[in-house]
Amino acid sequence: MPGSAEGRLAQVMAGVDRELLLDTVTGIVGVPSPTGAEAAVAQWISATMSHPRLRTQVQHLDELQANAVAVLPGTGNGESVLLYAPIDTFTAGVAELDVPWAAPDLRPDMVAQAVVAGDLVQGLGAGNPKGHAACVMVALRALAESGIELAGDVVAGFGAGGMPSFAVAGVGVPGRENTGHGVGATFLVERGFTTDHAIIAKPGWNVSHEEVGLVWLDVLVPGIHTYVGSRHRLPYSNAIAVAGKVTERLESWLEEYAARHEHSTMRPQGIVSSVAGGFERLAAATTAAVRLRLDVRLTTRQTPAQVTREVRDAVTQIGRELGVELAVRQVAAIPATHTSPESPVITSTVAAWEAVAGHPHQPILENSGATDANILRMRGIPTARVGMPKVMAGLSGEPVDFTLGMNLIDLGEARKLVEILVRAVLDLDARRRR
Repeated sequence: MPGSAEGRLAQVMAGVDRELLLDTVTGIVGVPSPTGAEAAVAQWISATMSHPRLRTQVQHLDELQANAVAVLPGTGNGESVLLYAPIDTFTAGVAELDVPWAAPDLRPDMVAQAVVAGDLVQGLGAGNPKGHAACVMVALRALAESGIELAGDVVAGFGAGGMPSFAVAGVGVPGRENTGHGVGATFLVERGFTTDHAIIAKPGWNVSHEEVGLVWLDVLVPGIHTYVGSRHRLPYSNAIAVAGKVTERLESWLEEYAARHEHSTMRPQGIVSSVAGGFERLAAATTAAVRLRLDVRLTTRQTPAQVTREVRDAVTQIGRELGVELAVRQVAAIPATHTSPESPVITSTVAAWEAVAGHPHQPILENSGATDANILRMRGIPTARVGMPKVMAGLSGEPVDFTLGMNLIDLGEARKLVEILVRAVLDLDARRRR
């Protein structure tokens, strides 16, 4: 029946076909958007979302960094919902910035160019985050095209700076340091788009109501700056050699840390992610210091300050064992966040997921991924996270590593995600009416 829940759903989903999904995915993948320079893709999204029923805008943070926003206005005083996805890519898509750190060579899946094979689309960010952003675009466009009237506003937000990243060298406006870690999501909700509910589209065939946070810490390893020709004559302590021993001990400690702090659906992991130190131009000398950078995740039972103290205590003990004085400093932090599983946005999204999946929802455990859902919850918006499953084989059937997993999308799974988003929006609206 046209006025029934299933009738309304069918009316919306009638506007969602493979060609629309394909065009949206390939279009968004084809516009480069490294962290700090997302304005071009924000403009593309705004232009593509143009519709008589939608209000669209590009929301600039600076000249080169911008969000995109599209609003389907409600007809009454109903509760609003934000459908959100970030739009910046994990790597930059250029060899000068990505090679050899992400791969020995710039692979075809690591550039902003879509390649299509059946229902698979490959290209930088095709799976995460751009494929999820494309699903948000298609969902809102289908709601607008359907002619269905909702009581509350439905906002589609596409956030710049969603990656856990400091400023990327040579990308974005020079001098801007705060281009990642959710700056677009923060700006979006601070500047006119705070809603009653939010659903973030990010990978994972599951509905999540909570996420780990993160703390970035630098461990400073001292050494003696000296000359190779005097190694046997002068005091000698190679900070790089010591840093290797520190790293080995930290990696073991971080495994124990994760097990000890597991809570609810979260198992907070940690890694030693990078090392810096020494004169590359001066191979004849040792360095007086090496910096190790850590990403340590945390649960809702912890705070960034507590994690910093815990890491500092562990590093102090490692220093005693090695006979060196190590220092720890915090360089970034975002708390873990939680939305009640009984919150309407969670129950509506779970119901939508179950209807599409065809079986009861079971939470995935041992999660350690963080997204802009933390930013939205920190701003007081109850938030659900839902996404697509990882594609398990590449265009030629090759195994999928982390990078290729970010850069692949299955259009069949994309349609399922669009239906989940649409169902959740309609269910939230029906709750208000009931």
